[in-house]
Amino acid sequence: QLQLVESGGGVVQPGGSLRLSCTISGDISVYAAGWFRQAPGKEREGVSCIRSSSSSTKYVDSVKDRFTISRDNARRIVYLEMSNLKPEDTAIYFCAVTRRSTACPPLFPEPIGFDSWGQGTQVTVSS
Repeated sequence: QLQLVESGGGVVQPGGSLRLSCTISGDISVYAAGWFRQAPGKEREGVSCIRSSSSSTKYVDSVKDRFTISRDNARRIVYLEMSNLKPEDTAIYFCAVTRRSTACPPLFPEPIGFDSWGQGTQVTVSS
C-alpha cells in the first residue's frame, strides 16, 4: 500500500506561482502519477498526468501552458509547478498513482484507474 503526502499549498495572489510536491512511500518507477483538484461544491477533476518514465505528460486545457508536472523517481516525488495562477485554480489538490500501468489511464482526466491517493493540499488564489 502506497502512502502519498502532498505539500506546498498555500495562499497566493492572482498571477503568482506555487510548487506542489507529492512524496510517496514506495517505489513509483513503474507507475503513472497524476494531480487532481476539487473545488467546493464541484467534482474532483484531473489536472495533469505523467508517465512513469516522464516521457509523456497530459494536461487539461484550463492549465496548459501554466502548469508543469514532473517527477523524480529516485526521490519518489511528483511535482506540480503552477504559474500565472487564477482564482478559479482555488481547490484542494490531490496527487494519485496508478499501480496498473506505466501510462496514464486512458480515461484521464477522469480519476478512474488511479488507486492510491493523498489527503490533499489547499491552494487558494485570492487578492
